[in-house]
Amino acid sequence: MINVISTYNIAVSKRITIMIDDDLDKKLRLLQAKLISKTNESVSYSQIVNDELRKQLK
Repeated sequence: MINVISTYNIAVSKRITIMIDDDLDKKLRLLQAKLISKTNESVSYSQIVNDELRKQLK
């Protein structure tokens, strides 16, 4: 008999709907565009929102 115990963290996303004011949306879209230009990679709007929330909610 072999007992295998594994522990790992899985990032689970949750779909929610929020209302974002126009001025904040503009700032988030600008951050997204800058990051896309800087990295030449795709960056989702959700990723930008999550990154900014993490920075502010430390």
